[in-house]
Amino acid sequence: MSKFIITSDTTCDLPKDFCKSNNIDIHPLYYRFGDNEVYGGDKDITPAEFYKRMRDGEMPTTMATNPEASREIFESRLREGYDIIHISFSSALSSSYQNTCVAASELNEEYPEHKITVIDSLCASMGEGLLVYKAVNFMNAGHSYEETVSYIEGLKLHISHQFTVDDLFHLHRGGRVSKATAIIGTIIGIKPLLHVDDEGRLIAIGKTRGRKKSLVSLVDKMAATMGSRDNDVIMISHGDSLEDAEFVASLIRERLNINNIIINTICPTIGSHSGPGTIALFFEADVR
Repeated sequence: MSKFIITSDTTCDLPKDFCKSNNIDIHPLYYRFGDNEVYGGDKDITPAEFYKRMRDGEMPTTMATNPEASREIFESRLREGYDIIHISFSSALSSSYQNTCVAASELNEEYPEHKITVIDSLCASMGEGLLVYKAVNFMNAGHSYEETVSYIEGLKLHISHQFTVDDLFHLHRGGRVSKATAIIGTIIGIKPLLHVDDEGRLIAIGKTRGRKKSLVSLVDKMAATMGSRDNDVIMISHGDSLEDAEFVASLIRERLNINNIIINTICPTIGSHSGPGTIALFFEADVR
């Protein structure tokens, strides 16, 4: 059986130590504030600094991973004798998937003795990360390359993403809500509830009044949809709002008796659009 690795990109939001210990290469996505220098990859700022700058009124712009960067990362592994399964950020939210496919297609021709498969996760943040996490465990259990690809494709539409944001104006800037909705919603304390649908798009599915109710609603949704799926691990990502993420984790432990919960910060690429205070919950469900 050929040796192979699983790779992903910045938006999977997995802890760095997990990626390092499991030989997961991360393809960078980029961002910048105004016309200033570009961040991402080896050149970055801390999440705390990134979200502070957003809270102070700076608005970042984002850039997808590029074929050249993906090619360089892929080729170094091909030269080491690995085949590669790459799990990419949702194609509905970024051109990263298409750009990575360009690099993979070129290298599959140049290295016919090896293979690269790029999978459109249709996921975001630690939803993508949860897919990577489970794929790595499946691979490490001794399954073949083809079995692992099939497993990922079969699992991805069972990864549920449940989001709430703290600032409606970030959704307005991204075209998700009107300016009037953002203003009125902010005044009366409306907190939107969103998810990622089967086409990998971020969609508003409801709203609550008040921050705490919005956090409880995430767990309500999980309890209602998880069914009999194997939720041996749950993931929560946050926009520099660790206390709220830990509150959601405590509800899950108390109500659903699930204790293996991984919490991490939302990367700048996604945080640029969701804003500080975002809380996102990821788990397996019968349907998204």
